[in-house]
Amino acid sequence: MTQSFIFLAQSVTGAVITIIVLLLVAVIIGYFTAWYYAKSVYTPVIKGLETDKMNLNKQVDGLNEDIAELKGKLATQKGKINELEEQIKALDNELKLLAESGK
Repeated sequence: MTQSFIFLAQSVTGAVITIIVLLLVAVIIGYFTAWYYAKSVYTPVIKGLETDKMNLNKQVDGLNEDIAELKGKLATQKGKINELEEQIKALDNELKLLAESGK
């Protein structure tokens, strides 16, 4: 076994295989190092963004509730406007009748 390893180390093919293996090991080390680095840097950023997203969703829900409340108030005010317009028409008719009777 030792003789075959020494033979591989002394040949060109053995050197190429050794270089390829060492390059693959370097690629694996580089990949995991980059992955851990990105994970450590971007995990807090992602958590912060998720927190901001939850807060914004809560604000949107609150605004939707405000919109529903304002729509209800608007409907109430429109009803009051209609009632007041009817009162104005009735008072105008009454005023016309008084003006005609006063002539």
